[in-house]
Amino acid sequence: MRLKLVSSILIGCLVLAGCRSSGPDDVLTIGSRPLPQAAAVAAVPQQQGPVPLSDVTASIVPPAAVETSQPHQDALAWAGPVPGGAAMATSTMTPSGMTAGMPLPNERPVAMLAPVVPPIPQDLQDAPRARSGSAGRSRIYSHRFKDAKPINFGKTKPRDYPVHGVDVSRWQGEIDWAKLRSQGANFVYIKATDGGDHLDPMFKKNWKRSDDAGLKRGAYHFFYWCRTAGEQADWFIRNVPRDPDALPPVIDVEYNGESSCKRRLSPETVREKMQVFMDKLERHYGQRPVIYTAPDFYKDNLRNAFLDYPFWLRAVAQHPSKVYPGRKWIFWQYSGSGLSHGVKEKIDLNVFHGSEELWHRWSGRGAS
Repeated sequence: MRLKLVSSILIGCLVLAGCRSSGPDDVLTIGSRPLPQAAAVAAVPQQQGPVPLSDVTASIVPPAAVETSQPHQDALAWAGPVPGGAAMATSTMTPSGMTAGMPLPNERPVAMLAPVVPPIPQDLQDAPRARSGSAGRSRIYSHRFKDAKPINFGKTKPRDYPVHGVDVSRWQGEIDWAKLRSQGANFVYIKATDGGDHLDPMFKKNWKRSDDAGLKRGAYHFFYWCRTAGEQADWFIRNVPRDPDALPPVIDVEYNGESSCKRRLSPETVREKMQVFMDKLERHYGQRPVIYTAPDFYKDNLRNAFLDYPFWLRAVAQHPSKVYPGRKWIFWQYSGSGLSHGVKEKIDLNVFHGSEELWHRWSGRGAS
């Protein structure tokens, strides 16, 4: 019994020793104020050592996958859009495809560097678009035309311009287009329609065969002042194909003493009707129409008008600078009595206002 009592007393003392109050050795001091141990731990931040990369990645990616996944992740993160869309992008962000501690690139990502695009020259922005669907450049033939009624134009002659062409209608009959081109017809404007119900009977044949011979070709409409502009535009659109390789369409505005329509409208009404017609063609063909006119009609109706449209001017006795002072032009019709192999009848002769290089740029931006 005494041995058991002594054991109990010893056990009780040990318990009381474990439950004693905190003494001076259990208190930390900051300055002169003592703080309990728990408060001291909260006040003094604990420093942690760096976590080894292998310890982190081992819990996410198997060690063998760390090296192989790094380059793939860089490519997806910095080389631009992810092929396959959002679904693939999401799948690459799952834990099986990530590595901890992947460094950010020090330089700007390549995908963010946009190429420098040179501006389009202003003259090309303003020029009508044509021949956009073909490749290469067409050959420029020197003119060999004759004239039944030759004119001395003075200092600046038609022969001084390198690019010549013609315009035709049913009155030229059957044409040998290959031969006509070899004589210097580098372009042709073909009569398509009159008013609101007349189609030149040779238009479709001339349209196809001139293209087969390699000429740059366009179509023109003879405007009637006794028909509405809208129905005339509809008639032209109905009969002239929308060909991206064609030259811009032409509106022919002049007085015609042989027409049954004898109306003479005010200049304001003339320009209003022209605008309706040209707007409708431009919307349909995607090209700004060319205005063809003659001296008397121009003087009465078109001086200082339509300054942002290309003009095709008839001047068979003097240079256009004399007949249409101050007017910029793109084509000059210098003869109505031209003679050429390949055509039995007389033919209208024209020149383009510019060099061969400018012709290629204007008519097709360097395309055939």
